[in-house]
Amino acid sequence: MHALYGQMVRFALLVNVVVAVMTVAATVRAAETVRIVAFGDSLTAGYGLKPDESFPARLEKSLKSRGHAVEVVNSGVSGDTTSAARERLDWAVPAGTHAVILELGANDALRGLPVERARTNLDAILEGLRKRGVEVLLAGMRAPRNLGDTYANAFDAIFSDLASKHGVLHYPFFLAGVALDPKLNLADGLHPNAAGIEVITQRILPDVEKLIARVRAKRS
Repeated sequence: MHALYGQMVRFALLVNVVVAVMTVAATVRAAETVRIVAFGDSLTAGYGLKPDESFPARLEKSLKSRGHAVEVVNSGVSGDTTSAARERLDWAVPAGTHAVILELGANDALRGLPVERARTNLDAILEGLRKRGVEVLLAGMRAPRNLGDTYANAFDAIFSDLASKHGVLHYPFFLAGVALDPKLNLADGLHPNAAGIEVITQRILPDVEKLIARVRAKRS
């Protein structure tokens, strides 16, 4: 009886050790995971696509296939202007976020909203993220050419200017390689289809890896 009792005690202790080791391992994995919020409009949200075809979902899958421990959160809202995004920044980018891919401005340009308003809003968003210690990859956007050269040139310059001002990574044009290509867009000609999202993902991937490297450098 004493021998059986001793075996049961040893077994219970072993189970406790295993559980403790698994808990520690899970905690370590969680600490190592880089949490990225894709903060943007319909181009981020995945308008007209299945959830697993959206940019954040495809990006997370691609990063994991390359060995990165990441979580990419979809915080895209269709129709968002820079003003609307600025208002929701605090809850759209929750505590525990390490990095943000900022993709905004398309709706400002499509509506012909004042360039300086978009600049001011993006500037405020970047400043808010800087104060929180969140690393940023700023994805540029381009204004429709039918708005005229003066508007288009002023709008296009916002992103490189703000990236330099805040010292953040800059991807020049989110829709590079996809814009105006019927094969890579939905019928509306504005939103990427699943194939278009894949092109965007692969093109921006090296810059996102630089973003992850910045996060990890802070931890070391």
